Amino acid sequence: MTTAFFILALVLMLMVFGSMVVGMVAMSKDSDKSRRNSNKMMQYRVVLQALALVFLLLAGLGK
Repeated sequence: MTTAFFILALVLMLMVFGSMVVGMVAMSKDSDKSRRNSNKMMQYRVVLQALALVFLLLAGLGK
């Protein structure tokens, strides 16, 4: 079970990186739609980071 939590945390960390890159690319464009997309991607990043931390804690507590 610990391994599953750790793997989920790694997948979530990759998703965090992806949402951060997409958000930064959207931020570099100059339009209202890009600003909204950038803001939404950064919100997703925060949620994904929180989930990754939870799974890392669960993996650590499972040892």
